[in-house]
Amino acid sequence: MSDIHYPQNADLRSLVRFCSEKGLIWLHESRMILMHAAALSELRKELINSVGIDQARRILTRMGYAAGARDAELARKIRGNQSLQDAFVVGPQLHMLEGMVHVTPFKLDFDEDAKHFYGDFLWENSVEAEVHVREFGHAEHPVCWMQIGYASGYTSAFMGRFILFKEIECVATGRNRCRIVGKPVEEWPDAADYTPYYEADSIVSRMLELRSEVDALRATLERRLPPPSLIGSSAGFRHAYTLIDKAAVTQVTVLLLGETGVGKERFARALHEMSPRAAGPFVAINCAALPHDLIESELFGVERGAFTGAQVSRMGKFERADGGTLFLDEVGELPLAAQAKLLRVLQEGEIERLGDDRTRKINVRLVAATNVDLHAAVKAGRFRNDLFYRLNVYPVVIPPLRERVADIPLLVEAMLKRFGALHGKRLAGVTDKALRALKGHAWPGNIRELENTIERGVILAPQDEWIEVEHLFAGPQDFEASQLGINDAGSLDSADAEDATDALCKQITAAGIGLDGLEQALIQHAVKEAKGNLSGAARLLGITRPQLNYRLKKKETSL
Repeated sequence: MSDIHYPQNADLRSLVRFCSEKGLIWLHESRMILMHAAALSELRKELINSVGIDQARRILTRMGYAAGARDAELARKIRGNQSLQDAFVVGPQLHMLEGMVHVTPFKLDFDEDAKHFYGDFLWENSVEAEVHVREFGHAEHPVCWMQIGYASGYTSAFMGRFILFKEIECVATGRNRCRIVGKPVEEWPDAADYTPYYEADSIVSRMLELRSEVDALRATLERRLPPPSLIGSSAGFRHAYTLIDKAAVTQVTVLLLGETGVGKERFARALHEMSPRAAGPFVAINCAALPHDLIESELFGVERGAFTGAQVSRMGKFERADGGTLFLDEVGELPLAAQAKLLRVLQEGEIERLGDDRTRKINVRLVAATNVDLHAAVKAGRFRNDLFYRLNVYPVVIPPLRERVADIPLLVEAMLKRFGALHGKRLAGVTDKALRALKGHAWPGNIRELENTIERGVILAPQDEWIEVEHLFAGPQDFEASQLGINDAGSLDSADAEDATDALCKQITAAGIGLDGLEQALIQHAVKEAKGNLSGAARLLGITRPQLNYRLKKKETSL
């Protein structure tokens, strides 16, 4: 990571002025607007649907380029007497202040006199990637067109030559964050593929190309998609799914590896559904959930009289799965005796019931899964070396949820539908703040933990309303404002607002209202404004619902 540090942005925040009486917002001498991300999403959708994806990309890229060029003019005015680097990073800082994306410099190397420039930046919380995925799902190519136009426009105006930025990683393609690289246009060998998006073009002339756009979109929709039981488009998910897809048409034994709760059984079921055995049974057994003295009879069956209590002969899981797929979860927990029999099944394709002296041929596809390190188990003597190499023919690693952040919105959407139907709840969805909290959580329990969290939110959220942060987590969660990225607006107070605040404070102190009295008055006012909705009152006060509950209980106790 670069050692570049941003200077304090107080000089930039001070440029923002609100004039609500006249409906004006100013950034220095340039008029600005506040726009809902949902409005940008609708504009983007209409452009793509109306004029095609290429023309929409051109329009948005040129919009961003124009905005970047204007901010470059401001950078020279504001920090013209500071170092060249501090002056340049006005662009990234303004881009963040304007709510578009969080920018982290990875590498920055430029020389104004030599007109040399190379910049490598990491992007997080991209609004364009977020709204694109919301409307169209994940994409094959980067989609932050307006933001990449801004970076190119700002740097080109600052350096006095065309600096072309390319987005080499994008959240919309399944990455955990976006990444951009910029350098002079002539240094890009494929620059001709990108420069047309910065040039003016007639929409009418482009309309003739819409047929090819439609054909391309149709081909994209017709490509093979994962079954409904598997949800995700992140790079890690797609890699695991590709391996499953290739193995499905074969008879190879598959070993699924991953932490607890990542969805290994879902992948096993998907493998079965995509295979020629789909019409046969899918039988799953958790080896860790059975006592060791019962595992062999459960897997291989038992003959009558094999042991005390065996009154009838009974098929085991292998026989029940004949013609289909057997999923052995937590295979690392099998006792050594059962491991030896399992090895024989894999090698000979036949089983022998407990207490029987004859063998039975079976036709079973085996899928095993474990969250333990089988290499270490072999070294420790807890797992047979020969069985390990027999199972490890085709390993598939399923990434943990913390490495699949891009999949969280898709998973949440599917879970909301499922749990909403289960519990008879109609909900508007998950708030932006709650979704950002979900993305920022570490998820040690992976998808299983996410399911539990969403089900809790569905149950606690009021009918027809939004799921908020306090509905999701069992205890009070004080998510950092910097993590959620939603509490920075307070730093944009204008001088007029500061004057109004001073005047208000003078009135309060002159009236002799104490701090406790002021707090209670504010709470009562907020509850009244929210018509008794405590979640709404908490939002008005800028605190969480649990924090408001605490203050209300404190008031009751004092009475």
